[in-house]
Amino acid sequence: MSGTSLDGIDAAVIRTDGVSHVETGAFITVPYEEGFRARLRGCLGGQGPVAEVERELTELHAGVVNQLKELAGGIDLIGFHGHTILHAPERRKTWQIGDGTLLAKLTGIPVVHDFRTADVAAGGQGAPLVPLYHQALATELERPLAVLNIGGVANVTWLGRRGGKDVLAFDTGPGNALIDDWVLSHTGQPYDADGALAASGTMDRAVLDRLMTAAYFRKAPPKSLDRDAFDVTPVAALGAADGAATLTAFTAAAVARSAGQLPQPPVRWLVTGGGRRNGHLMALLRAMLGVPVEPVDSVGWHGDALEAQAFAYLAVRSRAGLPLSVPGTTGVPSPMTGGQFSEP
Repeated sequence: MSGTSLDGIDAAVIRTDGVSHVETGAFITVPYEEGFRARLRGCLGGQGPVAEVERELTELHAGVVNQLKELAGGIDLIGFHGHTILHAPERRKTWQIGDGTLLAKLTGIPVVHDFRTADVAAGGQGAPLVPLYHQALATELERPLAVLNIGGVANVTWLGRRGGKDVLAFDTGPGNALIDDWVLSHTGQPYDADGALAASGTMDRAVLDRLMTAAYFRKAPPKSLDRDAFDVTPVAALGAADGAATLTAFTAAAVARSAGQLPQPPVRWLVTGGGRRNGHLMALLRAMLGVPVEPVDSVGWHGDALEAQAFAYLAVRSRAGLPLSVPGTTGVPSPMTGGQFSEP
């Protein structure tokens, strides 16, 4: 898994039937070196030397798989998400770079890849795809429950009470990406560690109000976003700390706005992704949501591994012909399987 935060590769091993049985295993994360991160960033929107970067990204993933194989004692199947460089479901287009056929050749392991295209072609949003994995993990937890993933973009999975089958998922708005970009450009650091810069600044209410006028927040879910969907020029005149404070508040306010689009109020929110490590952001979420907000680790889930685990789970579902998405997760008209299969 290479996420919208552009920070590196997460890889996880699970044993699963693709339905309700999940055993979690080894996990590693390998940061991108700065030069590759810059080259990958240059491909966003479908620009730049995409073919060269795609090959390099695939080779990096192969190296990580081979490391993980040593820890796990063997791997039967790879779920390879690749890296999203363009997501425009309204044009029925989504583009994840990563060569599944090459990955199978380099690792000697069968690969399921291209998870999103079938859903988008059928009229779905193609994202988020992790909710069915959240549902599999949360069978014993009190509901209604919200699972909030704060990566580059933030998305929520709402799991309702009725028979344990109700699920709604959508992107809430920005996650870490806008904050990371701001901090990098103003301080040279790749992210705001624990939200310290934001906590030292003052949120600009007028700027936040302008950001929250984006048309996306008025759309009904399911809905999804591209990493660079929001115009952040209103923030440009702010100083480094005040800008970080305002963008962090933007992420939290977008989540709070999304709560009003859920069928029933969650009894609590469980937070996964890198955003759960941002103490300032977590404090804002608790204040705005008014119910318990906890990292997923508090219920025994591995917050760093969760998304990589999910694509392993979806790979098994793909091979079994089971749905990867349903109307409540992506807006696809009917449950939709997907993924391409490549053998070594």
